[in-house]
Amino acid sequence: MRIITLLLSMGIISTLFGANSPKPYKTEAQYQEICQSQKRMNAETIEQLRKYDVTEDKKLKLEYFFYTNAKEKAEALAADLQKLGYVGSYDTSASDKMEFVITGWTTPIRMDLDSVTSWTESMCTTGMKHDCEFDGWGTNPTQ
Repeated sequence: MRIITLLLSMGIISTLFGANSPKPYKTEAQYQEICQSQKRMNAETIEQLRKYDVTEDKKLKLEYFFYTNAKEKAEALAADLQKLGYVGSYDTSASDKMEFVITGWTTPIRMDLDSVTSWTESMCTTGMKHDCEFDGWGTNPTQ
């Protein structure tokens, strides 16, 4: 009995049985739905950029946003994005201390719908790989 109490106080039993493992943030079906929604929004965003004289040939850096429920997931995603040459960071969400936000800037991307949609799909896939939700992008048309 003393050994079990000691192991419980040390967190060993919960670690052995997965109690400290974070729950999945989203299901695969939710990720697919999120990705479809993000791709649909690209056309609207590109249309708005055209009003600021951003042509299809122009390349802009995009600010990206992801959310997840564990620091380890946020850290792993941030590391993968850094390998792509992106500059970013992660921290606890201001609105929910049980969530983490991963944000940063890409390398320049061509501002045509096909390029942005392809990039969006890759962000959805990369996010899902780390159980992180891709929550979209923004940019500054005057970079």
